[in-house]
Amino acid sequence: MSETTTRDTADTPAAAPDRLPVPGLLALATAVVITVITEALPAGLLPGMRASLDVSESAMGQAVTVYAVGTALTVIPLATLTAGWNRRPVLLLAMGGFVVANTVTAVSADYALTMAARFVAGMAAGLSWALMVGYARRMAPPALQGKAIAIVMAGIPLALALGVPVGAFIGGAVGWREAFGLMSALAVAAIVWIALIVPDFPGQRPEHRVPVLRAVALPGVPAIMAVIVLYVVAYNVLYTYIATYLERFGMGGDIDKALLVFGLASILGIGIVGARIDRRLRHLTIGAAVLVALATAGLAVLAESPALVYVAIGVWGLGHGGVPTLLQTAAGLAGRKAADNVQAVVVTLWNLATAAGGAVGGILLAHRGPIALPWSVVILSVPVLLIVAAARHRAFPRVYGTD
Repeated sequence: MSETTTRDTADTPAAAPDRLPVPGLLALATAVVITVITEALPAGLLPGMRASLDVSESAMGQAVTVYAVGTALTVIPLATLTAGWNRRPVLLLAMGGFVVANTVTAVSADYALTMAARFVAGMAAGLSWALMVGYARRMAPPALQGKAIAIVMAGIPLALALGVPVGAFIGGAVGWREAFGLMSALAVAAIVWIALIVPDFPGQRPEHRVPVLRAVALPGVPAIMAVIVLYVVAYNVLYTYIATYLERFGMGGDIDKALLVFGLASILGIGIVGARIDRRLRHLTIGAAVLVALATAGLAVLAESPALVYVAIGVWGLGHGGVPTLLQTAAGLAGRKAADNVQAVVVTLWNLATAAGGAVGGILLAHRGPIALPWSVVILSVPVLLIVAAARHRAFPRVYGTD
């Protein structure tokens, strides 16, 4: 009885029972924006970084890979190490990691030092991702926890649609070092905001902690992990090479416009999900998977028509926008007895699947041509839909918060 009481007290929401703590959730969303932009920024600044550090394009491109490796290798150990710490200091530590890493990147004239800083940034990202879903859930009343997670996760499409292009523009206008310096300043602002607005929560007591292997075996969690791997691999098979795909069909000059359409549609998608996730988790997940499959099939069939390609990309973004929120909400629900450890595994698998998707996409592009990329998404969407349809009780229940 005492154990149950202690756990319930630790999970008591900080918000009033009928409303969301929007300022605090926006602070967490800002942290998500920092994480996403820091990861993707080198892609838009590659020429300037390569020239300054005097390395090849392929070598400089590893700045994104090293970041992902830093996240994948360290998120579980760091989440385990900090499990007993109060939550706000851990989040502030992660944001401090971004300040250090982006500042070092901005001033470094040495390739090895820059790569080390990118690895540290990946570590900071892993630690922050491991916290976000559980933090948002604990800040919100039970009936609004899905909406709280959606607000925080809105930082992902917002960063991709607006933040990354703006960062690339700043890099082109005044220099890539200034762009990373701006990210450090934004991280400092986030630290102040979090310290002032975001409530603190206790960590887990040793007797309440669930080991990682037991956490991923909780009812419903294995099905969610399988969906995450399949979906993220499929998404990255195509998204990693979307510029190449469009170039092959005469739309090389429209890549920035196509990505903007995708990003804006993704924002709309997460808005739709956020408004309904507390009542329609299962239906929204199935709907998102169907939209992604239809859109990518459209990309394959309609590739010769630029106007219809834009429509297909918009539908793809609409379906994809809410997927990170849906899958991480489902994982948080099924694994709520070990939320941070489950989230750490989610982050690890997400990064590994991202890397695998890029590798598989490269192989398909080399041996089967660009048309194989969207069709592979369609094929992988089939087991995603089958798993979601079958896992209707613990993994993808109709109503968020039900057992």
